[in-house]
Amino acid sequence: MLFDSWDDLVRVLIMTGLAYLILIAAVRASGKRALSKMNAFDLVVTVALGSALATILLNRRVALLEGATALGMLVALQFFTAWASVRSGMVRRLVKAEPTVLLHQGRMLHEAMRRQRVAPDEVRQAVRAQGVGAMEDVQAVVLETDGSFSVISRSQYGSGTALDNVEHAHRDPA
Repeated sequence: MLFDSWDDLVRVLIMTGLAYLILIAAVRASGKRALSKMNAFDLVVTVALGSALATILLNRRVALLEGATALGMLVALQFFTAWASVRSGMVRRLVKAEPTVLLHQGRMLHEAMRRQRVAPDEVRQAVRAQGVGAMEDVQAVVLETDGSFSVISRSQYGSGTALDNVEHAHRDPA
């Protein structure tokens, strides 16, 4: 019940060490963006890498070179998709969500919040986390593509050009 054989344990130890080194090399090769806050696409790649690593470590029928090829292919697909999303708006829209304004000029945009499944208390918490005590002092709260909130106070708003690529839900009638 605890183990089948010493050979299996030694194989797992060796494969773990080697696969770990391959995974570190693959993540380093994929660049700094692989380690930043994740969007949905990054999460899928991370889960796939973890699944491939587990298969390499625990499935005797998967050779190390086959597993390394799978890890390399996942990293290459992630790199290609990131490259294509920088160059093509259509690919970018398929892969990444758009940021959404949830609060505009101190007023919560309830329809946008419903669509994004964000509760009013979450918006208030984001505002408080920025050290702002009054909602009317906030020009905008944006739900970013990685799920974080950006809070822009009225004094920081300026011309508002930072919101140019944001889904302008401030037309919300609610």
